[in-house]
Amino acid sequence: MKRARLASAPLIEAWFDMLAGDARPHARRLRQLVQAAVPELGLSIKWGNLLFVLPDGRHALALAAQKAHLNLQCFSGHALQERFPMLDGNGKGLRSLKCRHSQPLDEALVTALTLACVQAVRDDAAAGAEADASD
Repeated sequence: MKRARLASAPLIEAWFDMLAGDARPHARRLRQLVQAAVPELGLSIKWGNLLFVLPDGRHALALAAQKAHLNLQCFSGHALQERFPMLDGNGKGLRSLKCRHSQPLDEALVTALTLACVQAVRDDAAAGAEADASD
């Protein structure tokens, strides 16, 4: 698998600086929570979003800024819909947790979702490898 290109610390800080003032505290706290839950996640900027990347280059989560909220996006979120019914989205992959700037973060939920999302990404990769091996 192609490795994701990790972003430099100044580029990551520039991403936070471009956010609206009321979004910054939530965005910084979300980053802290995600990286505390899974410390091996690296950071990258792609599509204007802050990506959390596994060491093998797979995208696990992303922060996407909106006017009144941040979306914590889970790349294998489709597998988590039953356990986390508050996730938005449909289709075959991405699901998002909407974190409104005006409301406190549910830190326990963010941590649990981060752990589950990373495991789902790993499970999807393992299932893909098994399917390739059986071909």
